[in-house]
Amino acid sequence: MHRSRFILALAATLVAAAAASHDVRDMSAAAPKVPPLLVNSAWLAAHLNDPKLVLLHVGDRAEYDAAHIPGARYVSQRDVSVSSDDHEKGLMLEMPSPDSLRAKLERLGISSDSRVIVYYGNDWVSPSTRILFTLDYAGLGWQSSLLDGGMQQWTAAGHPVTKDVPPARPGSLGRLRINPIVVDAAWIGSHLHSPKIAIVDGRASSFYDGIEATGDRKGHIPGAHSVPFTEVADDRNFIRSTDQLKALFARAGVAPDDTVVGYCHIGQQATAMLFAARLIGHPVKLYDGSMQEWSRRTDLPVALR
Repeated sequence: MHRSRFILALAATLVAAAAASHDVRDMSAAAPKVPPLLVNSAWLAAHLNDPKLVLLHVGDRAEYDAAHIPGARYVSQRDVSVSSDDHEKGLMLEMPSPDSLRAKLERLGISSDSRVIVYYGNDWVSPSTRILFTLDYAGLGWQSSLLDGGMQQWTAAGHPVTKDVPPARPGSLGRLRINPIVVDAAWIGSHLHSPKIAIVDGRASSFYDGIEATGDRKGHIPGAHSVPFTEVADDRNFIRSTDQLKALFARAGVAPDDTVVGYCHIGQQATAMLFAARLIGHPVKLYDGSMQEWSRRTDLPVALR
């Protein structure tokens, strides 16, 4: 009898352990996943009526007024950046202060629990990735995505469009948890030869090679690699596959474990390149002043290929 009771007790313990193990697996499976950086039109169509969705249209205002995805709000770079009126001395398209950025994002209807989808009208890929980069800087990158193919692919798939502008509905954000992904000229200068740091020029190759100039001088930041922003998407404005993007960065001399630090003319085009780098697993940073600042400072070096 004693042996029988022992066997029954052991069996009960094993059953309970199995049940607990099953519960743990179920809890793990139910844990929320980080949303993808890139979504397609089918995903957006299925989530278009989600109450926490914030949809942002980037492009020409007249284009938005003529037709946009239902529920989309129009957003321009002015809505989430600051620029000096004196472009000869000041800088364009710079990140606002955290408090100012928080207010700007709330005016777009973004809250702490929003799921933000940015899409481009026509071929405005890099303006859209600049908006997405700004969201990442504001600590909202984990809940923000880009619509692959933009407005053109939405309509090509037969999804509806509208002229109706959604009513203004402010969002609610707590204090922003700024992601330290924006650097300045001093940071670049001190990391020109740092291991595991790849400074990457996102401009067209004619600027990188010094055939054309950004601002006051021709050339690029010494040691910088070249990954033109135009190479990130194909001729239909779909973001290239991860294998294609990995090959693109490898050809440019960027190692798989490098942190990619991008720059361009004013800090917009490089964000398309940085978005591609994020897709394939690179940590990223942006030199926001870019060549607009670097080229006018004669104390900073430039190089020609």
